[in-house]
Amino acid sequence: MKNLIKNYYLLFVFFLSCSGGSDSPTEVVSDIDPEPVTITDSFKKILSDEYNTETFKFGATLNYYQFDSNVEDLFLKEFDYLVAENSFKQTIVHPEPDVWNWERADAFIDFANKNNLQMRVHGPIGPQSSTWAKNDSRTKEELTKNYEEFLTELCKKINVQNNIKWMDVVNETIDMNANWTIEKDGTGYQNPWTQIGENADGIPLYIIRSFEIAKEYAPNISLVFNQHQGMQPAMWDKVKETILYLKNKGLKVDGLGWQSHLRDNVVLSLNKEKLDYLMSLIDWAHQNDLDFHITEIDYRMTGNPPSTSQYDRQAHGYANILKAIMSKRNNGVVTFNTWGVYDKNDAASHEYKYMYDSNLNPKKAVDLLKSTLKNKDLSQKYYDN
Repeated sequence: MKNLIKNYYLLFVFFLSCSGGSDSPTEVVSDIDPEPVTITDSFKKILSDEYNTETFKFGATLNYYQFDSNVEDLFLKEFDYLVAENSFKQTIVHPEPDVWNWERADAFIDFANKNNLQMRVHGPIGPQSSTWAKNDSRTKEELTKNYEEFLTELCKKINVQNNIKWMDVVNETIDMNANWTIEKDGTGYQNPWTQIGENADGIPLYIIRSFEIAKEYAPNISLVFNQHQGMQPAMWDKVKETILYLKNKGLKVDGLGWQSHLRDNVVLSLNKEKLDYLMSLIDWAHQNDLDFHITEIDYRMTGNPPSTSQYDRQAHGYANILKAIMSKRNNGVVTFNTWGVYDKNDAASHEYKYMYDSNLNPKKAVDLLKSTLKNKDLSQKYYDN
């Protein structure tokens, strides 16, 4: 009898707890993940301990003016794969036909050699060209001479450097609508080299000639075809066709790069369909004997300052791209490179897009990326469906 009364009492208490009135507390379920466990190991140590670093690299981009600063200190602590922002580009090295400036390039070569860093040269022929090259009075002959001289000397210089492994040969050649990026009036964003012309098959001459020069003068370097924009199938179809065309002509194309500049208000890295397409693109690269490179990843925010949920989205946006290439690392070479280290300058220019904040403190993205690498976690987090 005592047990029966006890059971009725427990049932009554349970009923009350489940049927609370308007004054009862309501549990709020958050869609924000808890903060990941802080991992003190550096990115380079995690990769060294857990991965084959000949086929999988994780690094960041440094600016020339960040040498001898706390940014350099952070970089050396965390990374052993380096990209030298814009210091190898034509606009810096060969801004005018009779002007050469190797100071920045030499500084990065010395830095890589001194600290045993592997480096990718982001010195392509593309829209990031000098004002001289984009001046509307330049002739096709002048343009041709200018980019050929620049690329030839660049290739000769880097080919003898053991720590330089990759080079973007051309950059941003095709727009999101699958058209060649073109010359325009003025000196803003444009590609002056397309006005030189196309061959009989409709391929811009500068693309073909650039890979001819790179094959001849940089045989020791892995040559990358670097592309921007998002996951537009028509655009990537044209990229694929162009690469296969070059390879069928006997030219050396060793890798496909995707810049991966992400924005929180553009559906991409938090969407299953887009990520599936990215993974199919990586598969295509490996099936055609190409490395696959995430060459310039960042994640721009819309809030100023961003909310906690936006930092959560940023962290998973970064991590989903990393997980995509990690899932393919046994099929071929994959690399992951962030376009910068920290939120420098003012918020309007950096848009909170990097992994470290303006005080070089790690954001949630850093801990999530490290735990992803440490745990080999390939499970994607989708917000945008």
